[in-house]
Amino acid sequence: MLERSVDVPFTEEVDIDSLVESLEMRKNETVSIPTCISSPVTKLMAKGIGTVSGRLYLGTTESIPPSEVIDTTGAGDAFIGAVLYAICAKFSPETMLSFSATVAAAKCRDLGARSGLPYRADPRLASFMQ
Repeated sequence: MLERSVDVPFTEEVDIDSLVESLEMRKNETVSIPTCISSPVTKLMAKGIGTVSGRLYLGTTESIPPSEVIDTTGAGDAFIGAVLYAICAKFSPETMLSFSATVAAAKCRDLGARSGLPYRADPRLASFMQ
């Protein structure tokens, strides 16, 4: 996720592909819950597109054992719906990505596009609902 920024200190441009690679190298593969890794605010450059100032966030997913994955139908929609909820609830970008990944993972543990969606009182969402 890219969070645009207007106030950027004087920094050199960073290639977005190399920044994504460096963020992916910081992932902790031993953590099974969704996390978020962010870059500093900088000028990001993409070939053929140009530059934009901002911060790049890399969200990770929950490690779900294959035996628990029932149906991925609607997981992307669940993720986007959770992002919209998180924006309205004024979650930080880091919390928003982790929350949305948790909602999408919960959906994958049940059959159908809606039946696995968690309610706000779901214990898996308790740490986000404070």
